[in-house]
Amino acid sequence: MHAQIVLFDGFDPLDAIAPFEVLHAGGAFSDGAVSVELVSAEGPREVVSGTGGLALRATAALAPERPGLILVPGASGRVGAPDDVPDHDPADGRPQPEEFVSVLLARALTTDLPVLLKAALDCPEVTVGTVCGGSLLLAMAGLLEGRRATSHHLAMDALGAAGVHAVRARVVDDGDLVTAAGVTSGLDLGLYLLERELGPRIAHVVEDLFAHERRGTVWRDEGMAPTAQP
Repeated sequence: MHAQIVLFDGFDPLDAIAPFEVLHAGGAFSDGAVSVELVSAEGPREVVSGTGGLALRATAALAPERPGLILVPGASGRVGAPDDVPDHDPADGRPQPEEFVSVLLARALTTDLPVLLKAALDCPEVTVGTVCGGSLLLAMAGLLEGRRATSHHLAMDALGAAGVHAVRARVVDDGDLVTAAGVTSGLDLGLYLLERELGPRIAHVVEDLFAHERRGTVWRDEGMAPTAQP
């Protein structure tokens, strides 16, 4: 399985790095059965996160039809309503730490990223994963209507407003779409994907290496439906 983790200006670093490390470790424990790289819609470049100006380097352009996994992080910034505007307009166009998450996500939608992600979702050999507000980015692009997904707890209402069946779970497996909740859930998403693709023994050894016990139940559209809501 080859994993492409997508960077965009204002991304949340932990959303990207947590699954990167988990998947990289999975590759090390499986004789290279998993490979992972950082990509962007524009190709190789330094991408500035929304956390303190921290930058990571994308080494390739996002290839939406390459079989494997494409993982989209959320944005890091101030929490606000979708129609909020930034309180300043940086001349160089680069995101600033004080910008709203909604603005950072909206800016990402002005790039080629929505078109590339639609192509990925249309490709039967690709699984799209998201961490935190990554699902909201896809929803804002109109790509998740009618799908089941989760996100950060502050974004759940916005997911529902975009036509998504929002599920309050740590990880939601909707087939070729696997989404994770708040920031640290990227660890759980990475471990679940290792288990789904390579089996529990690889996932367990990585979990043990990272001294991390997975949280929550992975929600799937299987089994008996509850007869009442909590």
